[in-house]
Amino acid sequence: MSVITIRDIRAILTQGQIVVKVETSEPQLYGLGCATFTYRATAIAKVVHDYLRPFLIGKDASQIEDIWQSCHSGAYWRNGPILNNALSGVDQALWDIKGKVAGMPVYELFGGKSREAAAVYSVAGGRDLKEYADKHRELTEQGIRHFKLNGLASLMEPDRPEHTPVTITDKVPTVDPSSGLQQKHVGTIFNPRAFVRTIIRSIEWFRSEFGPEPNILWDVHEKLPPIDGMYLARQLEQFNLFFIEDLFSPEDNEYYRFVRQQTSTPIAMGELYNHPHEIVPMIKDRLLDYLRLHISQVGGLTPARKLTSLCEPFAVRTAWHGPGDVSPVGHAANLMLDLHAWNFGIQEAGPMVKPGSLLRDTFPGLPEVRDGYMWSNGRPGLGIDLDEELAAKHPSPDPTTSRTLGYMGNVRLADGTLVRP
Repeated sequence: MSVITIRDIRAILTQGQIVVKVETSEPQLYGLGCATFTYRATAIAKVVHDYLRPFLIGKDASQIEDIWQSCHSGAYWRNGPILNNALSGVDQALWDIKGKVAGMPVYELFGGKSREAAAVYSVAGGRDLKEYADKHRELTEQGIRHFKLNGLASLMEPDRPEHTPVTITDKVPTVDPSSGLQQKHVGTIFNPRAFVRTIIRSIEWFRSEFGPEPNILWDVHEKLPPIDGMYLARQLEQFNLFFIEDLFSPEDNEYYRFVRQQTSTPIAMGELYNHPHEIVPMIKDRLLDYLRLHISQVGGLTPARKLTSLCEPFAVRTAWHGPGDVSPVGHAANLMLDLHAWNFGIQEAGPMVKPGSLLRDTFPGLPEVRDGYMWSNGRPGLGIDLDEELAAKHPSPDPTTSRTLGYMGNVRLADGTLVRP
């Protein structure tokens, strides 16, 4: 068989997501990969088009490891989120191509399946506690057994009127525009101690309403000062959580050592990680129970597969990041590792639980969630495709006019101090 080479590479921005398409010397053979970093999407596309594309055209598409290593080192400075995401798009697409050439799903190339389907968790919502409870029961009837409870925070009543009752409350007043500082304090107020009380109160209500059986998770989203995070982890031990997620920011990784000494509440962390120096110590020192990477942030399936293998002897399981800002191609890639890895833990299902018709039509072959599990369709490669004509009708928002410009950079304390996620 003749060598299949890379003919072209394109970044496709649609619906806030970034999909990289790698075309080959075989006209009908191509691969898709996820490079979704919604909040800096055009920067990813620029790297793909201006740097990776000219470097890779003509190269042997089967040489995934060498391509990954040469692209990763080619810019000299490495392990940043922009290059990692751009490289992930190419890397996942090459695995997709390899699977199609072999006539196998990618999990077979990794060594086969350890399970038939991947357990998922979901998020219930509602305008009040009754509606929340009804939606939770509806998800339970659909087979979901793991629930992230963050949606409860805005439904809880304050424990005392003088305390901020929920995570994020009223708008911070805008500074006089004549001062030139009108953007400095525009955002939302965050009260860390009130946040801790709200989490505890929310989980108390949930356990009293639904009992000890449902597996529950809470995403702190890295916003708490470390001392408050340690207090929260100890308080939540009584509720037997499946895990508490992102208790500290990556800059505060060392605080997980203190948490380990004080509580057995399971810890999940990793969606903000980009660099091996952030990840490897957390694994080898057993400072987390679930590695929760956004796979495109670390450079794709090639490094994520290696980190999965590193996790196994340290009893760390996987829980890949999977919200709406992971493309359906990324969800399909997550599933390949979920099905293969013996040390799989849980998969965030995000939009896969109830995908709208637009998502299904734009991405034929979307992974299916049923009975509380995500299932592969068993097709070669990643098993998913992209309707480019439909994708073009739903482009990503203009970054200069959308919330992606600042995103989480405007959550502040009452005095205007920025809260770092």
